[in-house]
Amino acid sequence: MTLLAEKPASVLRRPPERAPYWTMRRRDQLAGWLMVAPQLAGIVAFVIVPLGLVVWYSLHEWNVLAGTFDYVGGENYQALLDDPRLGPALRATGLFSAGLVVLNLSLALFLAVLLNQKLRGTVVFRTLFFSPVVVTLVAWTIVWGFLLQDNGGINGFLDLVGIDGPNWLRGDTTAMISVIVVQLFKNVGLNMVLFLAALQGVPAELYEAARIDGASAWARFRRVTVPLISPTILLTSILTIVGSLQVFAQIAVLTQGGPGTSTTVLVYYLYQQAFQFHHFGYGATISLLLFVIVLALTVLQWRMRKRWVFHEA
Repeated sequence: MTLLAEKPASVLRRPPERAPYWTMRRRDQLAGWLMVAPQLAGIVAFVIVPLGLVVWYSLHEWNVLAGTFDYVGGENYQALLDDPRLGPALRATGLFSAGLVVLNLSLALFLAVLLNQKLRGTVVFRTLFFSPVVVTLVAWTIVWGFLLQDNGGINGFLDLVGIDGPNWLRGDTTAMISVIVVQLFKNVGLNMVLFLAALQGVPAELYEAARIDGASAWARFRRVTVPLISPTILLTSILTIVGSLQVFAQIAVLTQGGPGTSTTVLVYYLYQQAFQFHHFGYGATISLLLFVIVLALTVLQWRMRKRWVFHEA
């Protein structure tokens, strides 16, 4: 009987099947990247690339009229440190931001608490306070410019009650106050709506329990309302601070930075250097300073949120 030769193990063993490339996991990853691709493209095109160009321009002196673009290294940054007008611009920016943030958040929270009461006509008042938010900023500012003139509507009303009103836009103090008030009434409705939404989300059972324990209205507001709406307070404070540091149209329309330099905030000073004096390299340097200030304040608020925001551990 003839014995058949045993075949080698390599011949008998079937080759492993190759796993398909488009697995469910890879398909999910591809779908995720396709969904975020437009956002990433927008960030690259409108944030990262412009920021890189600003840094590049700050290292050069670009004279559009003469057609020159010369590398100057750190000269623009040294000029920024030696600029005597930078201090007044930072001071005006600080005054405007501090006044606007305090008044805006306080008034918005006060209005939201009032509108959260079950009273008649709250819808009308809510619409009335929010309507300036959707009005064009320049149109809003021009109307206020007419009202704040020496012979404008505000002084005309004051004359009716026997008060001689000042020239609001020509005094150092009154000009800054006027710009703050114009911006306050323009955007207070947005924060009011955010606060109102947060207040309506506070459970009524907590107020009832505090009332049974004998807590006064102020104690209920301080111990119940404020902690539960603290995430909204954080959001509105960040939005208001960042917006106040970027103010430009109100200054350009109402005061043009005057009288003197009393209302020359940092953004308007940037505009003067870049587009009036054609110092584009130095203007780019000022914009980087503004970026650092906004970034530092935002990071500071975000790091401090765990100390006073109720929902943060």
